[in-house]
Amino acid sequence: MITIDNYLDSHYIHRSNWLRAAVLGANDGIISISSLAIGVATAGTMRAPIILTTVAGLVAGALSMAAGEYVSVSSQTDIEKADIEREKKNLQKCPTKN
Repeated sequence: MITIDNYLDSHYIHRSNWLRAAVLGANDGIISISSLAIGVATAGTMRAPIILTTVAGLVAGALSMAAGEYVSVSSQTDIEKADIEREKKNLQKCPTKN
């Protein structure tokens, strides 16, 4: 029997969020880190500062993207859960007749 609790089990839309986040993160990371490395490389010819700056940029970018994605997904989940609860209450108050 299909209930509101197991309705999404047969749907795949809730599994696609990771792909969207991965594509966005990869695109953002490639552009920002490449730009950072090119900027430092134009300032000098030594390899160590370029590598250090690139690694520091990678770590900072990864932490920033992870925190931003966590907040984004958490907010969306909270909104959807609240909407489902509203729908449950409305269906209990006024059930449909089949």
